[in-house]
Amino acid sequence: MINLKENPFNLSDKDIKWVEETLAGMTFDEKIGQIFCLLGKNPDQEVIEMVEKAKAGGVMFRPAAGREIQKVQRELQKRSKISLLLAANLEGGGSGIAIDGTNYATQMGIAATDDKEMAYRLGLIAGREGRAVGCNWAFAPVIDIDFNCQNPITNTRTYGSDPDRVLRMAKAYMKGLQENGLAVSIKHWPGDGVDGRDQHLVTSVNTLSCEEWDQTYGKVYKGMIDAGARTVMSAHIMQPAYTRKFKPGIQDEEIIPASLAPEINNELLREQLGFNGLIVTDATVMAGFTAVMRRKKAVPYSIAAGCDMFLFTADLGEDIRFMKEGVEEGVLSQERLDEAVTRILALKASLKLHEQQEKGTLVPDEDALEVLKCAEHEQWAEECADKAITLVKDNQQLLPLNKDKHKRILLYIKGDVGGYMDKGGGVSSHFVELMEEEGFEITCHDYSKVHESDLRNPPSYYTDRYDLILYFASLKTASNQTVVRINWGQPMGFDVPKYVEDIPTAFISVDNPYHLQDVPMVKTFINGYTSNKYVVRAMVNKLLGRSEFKGINSVDPYCEYWDASF
Repeated sequence: MINLKENPFNLSDKDIKWVEETLAGMTFDEKIGQIFCLLGKNPDQEVIEMVEKAKAGGVMFRPAAGREIQKVQRELQKRSKISLLLAANLEGGGSGIAIDGTNYATQMGIAATDDKEMAYRLGLIAGREGRAVGCNWAFAPVIDIDFNCQNPITNTRTYGSDPDRVLRMAKAYMKGLQENGLAVSIKHWPGDGVDGRDQHLVTSVNTLSCEEWDQTYGKVYKGMIDAGARTVMSAHIMQPAYTRKFKPGIQDEEIIPASLAPEINNELLREQLGFNGLIVTDATVMAGFTAVMRRKKAVPYSIAAGCDMFLFTADLGEDIRFMKEGVEEGVLSQERLDEAVTRILALKASLKLHEQQEKGTLVPDEDALEVLKCAEHEQWAEECADKAITLVKDNQQLLPLNKDKHKRILLYIKGDVGGYMDKGGGVSSHFVELMEEEGFEITCHDYSKVHESDLRNPPSYYTDRYDLILYFASLKTASNQTVVRINWGQPMGFDVPKYVEDIPTAFISVDNPYHLQDVPMVKTFINGYTSNKYVVRAMVNKLLGRSEFKGINSVDPYCEYWDASF
């Protein structure tokens, strides 16, 4: 049963009347359309036509120019009979929806500050800049716990491996976001970060026992629910321990992910944790969803299993037909359909979208875009970067660098394909520019001119030419690929740091905290967590001793390899 007057909806009698009257006035097709949240890949006419055709309840956009996003979201709201939920992955700031927004920090960068004010600022920036372009729903914060360093999804998207820190930071983010009129969607239920696999590619598994889950993920979800989280994203992740508890005797092959599991959504999330809000599936084009059962059944069954909204489609027309046929064939009851639509309308009412629709204020005017990457937000990003960068180890007492003693630097750049800087270049190029301005002679290894002789270079080859070998890695994990590890140059890994006893060697990572598993021999290692200009500038200041290292390790950067700490 839904209690519209209680957390997280907290609706007035007037709001409830709007929900009830709107539901009563909807056709079957409108109810079916309302439970779909579509993907707006490009902010153009095609998106508008797609949403109108489906009578969709929401759209999630990938980042584009803020002005373009605002324009299409304004047009979408104008054409929608019922106001739309407009979502984005606002995990790291306004850049999650507007490419000209503020790339404040990754969540792990926030965690490294151990300062919840930094998380609150992230929520403020995401809320202000998201709201400026028309968003009202954030698919954030990520409240996964980064227990497994091999997980390709969690990594810097999380607040680390300490459940208490994760909850503290996530609550602060939610406070800042909600102050700007957006709803959060905490994810990825029932918790990613234990498995080392990607739910985009397989149905992954949270293997914790019920007791272990209660003390970790359960604590975090319960804390966020009690604090007013309006929505939860149900992922394609299995939780076998709780499935077996609620369904004794179930066979292993019968266990399915949360997005399709009634016992995980209803008995665990709603009954045990007391969640009264909206549940949205994670993207239903992922293999973790599509490989579980025939799509014809899975589409309506996800709603029957307790989810209220269906994220993305494989084929729009076909998935709508599957949903309708699911009702007609009894997979999804009319009562359950009405319950799902009620929660969607209640979420919209809790955000006052119906009132904004009457006033014509669902999407702000163009001058609201001035908040994107405004001076205050950039200043906050500078402060966060300064506080986040972590000196994991400096066992050779290399730092601070001296432009006379370490003037000649051989730089190996790993990753960093560009696109993070304001002018389109990579963060490594900005790092080189700043170091050269400081008087260092930087020689970037040219991988296009590698010869087999590079493998046979003796230590003297390097000591005669350079004072320091420096590695700069921008290797960010991402969905739909396996774990990001360091791939060394060929032939035979010629660029691996093999002469660390002959020449000072250091390693900087700005995107992934776990590279020490591949370079345990490096005696000076620094984590920056976020590939943006703020971190690069702060990094140079710290290398030169102008600013102390203040960040903490919010995960185990040694990946449980005892030799990596030497």
